[in-house]
Amino acid sequence: MAVNLKEKNADELLSIDGIQVFVGQAGVKKTNHDDLTLMVLAPGNSVGAVFTQNRFCAAPVHICKAHLFDEDGVRALVVNTGNANAGTGVQGRNDALSICRAVAEQIDCAVSQVLPFSTGVILEPLPADKIVAALPDVKPVTWADAARAIMTTDTVPKAASREGKVGSNHTVRATGIAKGAGMIHPNMATMLGFIACDAKVSQPILQLLTQEVADMSFNSITVDGDTSTNDSFVIIATGRNGQSEIDNIADPRYQQLRDLLGSLALELAQSIVRDGEGATKFITIQVDNAASREDARKIAYAIAHSPLVKTAFYASDPNLGRLLAAIGYSGVDVNTDTLRMWLGDVLVAEEGGRAVSYTEEAGQRVMNEAEITVRIDLRSGRDSATVYTCDLSKEYVAINADYRS
Repeated sequence: MAVNLKEKNADELLSIDGIQVFVGQAGVKKTNHDDLTLMVLAPGNSVGAVFTQNRFCAAPVHICKAHLFDEDGVRALVVNTGNANAGTGVQGRNDALSICRAVAEQIDCAVSQVLPFSTGVILEPLPADKIVAALPDVKPVTWADAARAIMTTDTVPKAASREGKVGSNHTVRATGIAKGAGMIHPNMATMLGFIACDAKVSQPILQLLTQEVADMSFNSITVDGDTSTNDSFVIIATGRNGQSEIDNIADPRYQQLRDLLGSLALELAQSIVRDGEGATKFITIQVDNAASREDARKIAYAIAHSPLVKTAFYASDPNLGRLLAAIGYSGVDVNTDTLRMWLGDVLVAEEGGRAVSYTEEAGQRVMNEAEITVRIDLRSGRDSATVYTCDLSKEYVAINADYRS
């Protein structure tokens, strides 16, 4: 069940000059199923990427980190679903390299110019031979097809496009796809995200931009508080829109490009939350006027991770003391006498207790909605943070109990 999330048609997604997308069937976990995606990049591109901070990161993450800064640039990305190639030791890294080698031979580039990505079940050997055998038969597809091919427990493919002015005389086109529905929590989530744009950006500046865009989007979501072994977010700049290179953050175009790609990434990130495993509610938690952004994020995540809060949202139960309790144990030194909290447009708490104007009927009205905003005014500073999450349902338990079957 996805919360107000619709699949994009192929004609809603922009093609990006300088990148070709292919899909195939390797039979990693299921037969007659698109589970292999290949992206081939023309020379002259730049690539930025950020990865999971899970210490048990998957074999392809190790290989990507080693290959990302190859002096000749990235020429291909290869993605398989059905198996995470995580917890597979040296053999897993060798398997990932064998796939990179096969791609390199197929498109005539160096092995170190290929970035591998995997998603699926952890602690099982990757059938690399199946992937290698399927690579010659991949077919050119649209971005919409690729979005479907990288899905695992997702119920809806996730894709979006943007087009906007970057500089006075050039337009940048960007298209992105992502997958993820559970095991979602920064940094980052069991998610893969790929954005391609036709801007020209130096690799060091694109790497910085990628981290900033990730912080604006994928690092502000949580479904269940679990940080995956395979999280990866990539931005590709093909350099095909005719503009001069952006090679300095002081260039006004940097901010314009960051805003454009940040908007696209936020849509993809929110779509992951909307498709959270078993989700029935999309919840925005906004913390304002904090002493620091870190304080605001701690409070927002304390609420977003609380099973008691999330199950109350699922039940549409205005048991709002659970939210105040989460604020109280967040580790942030808050003044409970001045703090105020709203549920939607309803003032719930002020002056250390329930707002005089609050009624159970008003709280119930908001809790019955599919999209809910919780806003906390700490009244202790000027910083803020927003986190996006969902409820915790019986279906979440069922999906994850049956995941390997």
